[in-house]
Amino acid sequence: MAKKNKGESVLLTFFPHPRMVLQPDSDLKLINTIDEKIELLRQVGIDHLIIIPFTKEFSRTTSLEFVRDLLVNKIGTTKLVIGYDHHFGRNREGSFEHLKEFGPIYGFEVEEISVQDVDNVNVSSTKVRRALEEGEVDVAANYLGHPFFIQGEVVHGQKIGRELGFPTANISIQNPYKLIPANGIYAVNVKVDDVTFKGMLNIGTRPTIEHTDKVSVEVNLFGFNEDIYGKQLTVHFIKRIRSERKFESKEALIAEMQKDKVRAEQIFR
Repeated sequence: MAKKNKGESVLLTFFPHPRMVLQPDSDLKLINTIDEKIELLRQVGIDHLIIIPFTKEFSRTTSLEFVRDLLVNKIGTTKLVIGYDHHFGRNREGSFEHLKEFGPIYGFEVEEISVQDVDNVNVSSTKVRRALEEGEVDVAANYLGHPFFIQGEVVHGQKIGRELGFPTANISIQNPYKLIPANGIYAVNVKVDDVTFKGMLNIGTRPTIEHTDKVSVEVNLFGFNEDIYGKQLTVHFIKRIRSERKFESKEALIAEMQKDKVRAEQIFR
């Protein structure tokens, strides 16, 4: 639309997420970190990205002030595109109807993106999060239009995977608000130094090996055996293989992991 109107595309977003500021005890988990969001928007070709620091003071901005002072006077908006059921301004008072009223006054047109349906489901971030929390990463990918991914640094672990015959890279997720899918075993694609490997990833507490509540994220890369401590990995989730469970012995766990690898390879095929 920007090209058609010989203009430049500007995307306006906020950080931190408003609920993190206004409801700090909500324990909200986000599908993307702000850095991931920036990269995704760069890939789709947005000309300009404006990230407004969201504060309690900013939350008291009225819808009129937001439109007049920011959208019109600072950005110079001529065409405004908003998402379905979008609200803005103090107490979420602003709406699509408000913008249609403001448009002729301040010289801009407004268009609302209709609700997006995938398999007869109205897509929303809530539904994406719910799918991930239930381990349905393939459903989430269908809603998102791309596989859900996490990024993190490879750190030293207890070398348990190596003892089991499946050496793993332990991934440290730096952002506490990043959503991690449900515990279980997943078929994944992993990017290391711009090279992508197939593998299987475990999210969980390793109940067969130790008694702990700490959730770890470990990935076994197929056909890979190099030292990658300190490197950043990007993990794209393809499909959940099974949930995590406690086995009677290490031998039973190893036997199941061998089956997991076969299942993962079938998924990739």
